[in-house]
Amino acid sequence: MTTKAAEGAAPLATRQRRRRMPPELSIFLVLVGIALIYEALGWMFIGQSFLLNSQRLTIMILQVSVIGIIAVGVTQVIITGGIDLSSGSVVGMTAMIATSFAQSSTWGRAVFPSLTDLPALVPIMIGLLIGAAAGLANGALIAYTKIPPFIATLGMFVSARGVAKWYTKGQPVSGITEQFHFIGTKAWPVVVFLVVALIFHIALRYTRYGKFTYAIGANPQAARVSGINIEAHLVKVYVIAGLLAGLAGIVTAARAETAQASMGVGYELDAIAATVIGGTSLTGGVGRITGTVIGTIILGVMTSGFTFLRIDAYYQEIVKGFIIVAAVVIDVYRQKKRRKH
Repeated sequence: MTTKAAEGAAPLATRQRRRRMPPELSIFLVLVGIALIYEALGWMFIGQSFLLNSQRLTIMILQVSVIGIIAVGVTQVIITGGIDLSSGSVVGMTAMIATSFAQSSTWGRAVFPSLTDLPALVPIMIGLLIGAAAGLANGALIAYTKIPPFIATLGMFVSARGVAKWYTKGQPVSGITEQFHFIGTKAWPVVVFLVVALIFHIALRYTRYGKFTYAIGANPQAARVSGINIEAHLVKVYVIAGLLAGLAGIVTAARAETAQASMGVGYELDAIAATVIGGTSLTGGVGRITGTVIGTIILGVMTSGFTFLRIDAYYQEIVKGFIIVAAVVIDVYRQKKRRKH
């Protein structure tokens, strides 16, 4: 091999290695960097370790698990080039309705006194159906009336929250059975999140459902020409997103042992933030569930770190907004670089 050929082969080999590197690696390194920064700041200003406090880390993981469940559905929606602003409100609506069928007969103010002490499967199925119905409404509006996803899901955002408040006239729903409460105890919310993430990681990466989802987001016209029923598939994606928001509502209510109409406020923004931080492109066609899982943990580490450093909650929201914008700017730069190559 000549000297020039060898010189040309070296950069080529380097580029090939970079291509083989999983895109989640850079996101994971960001997670490690943020955690180490909090660790250093903790010793400097608090005199405590951030990473070596098992109780703090356990609470953090439990808190982000619900956002993670929603984010798995939101990731699929964004990959298609859409958006879902309704998931937080669907959490509240689902929590209220499902919990009303999970009340114990020992509770004196049951919503349905004749329907108490039901098996936990009943309120779970009702909650999942409510979430799926909300997703079906979103998907049908977007696919068949061509309403922009932003507007359609914004309408559901308002309507679902209204239903949550109307359902019991703003009164909380409490007195749940031990069976239903069990879903939210110990590490079960985390287990649910990881199982959901694994299922849809496999679905997106190895099944026709995933191929269709990426194809629609990358180039809808080409997807239609190749024979994909775009409308039917979009409905399917939004139904899954709604169902997962419903599941998040069930887990939230079970963990809190009560349901309130205000549950899930802001969850949709956190889920979108976790998805974007995890590398999913808002332009569609790019994204992985593994990245979303890491993005969710990054969001949890940030929130837990702010609390650890006793930083006011208002500043947390400001910083979170900056991080979302920064993630989108990085994504735009990445897309331009990809098009050049």
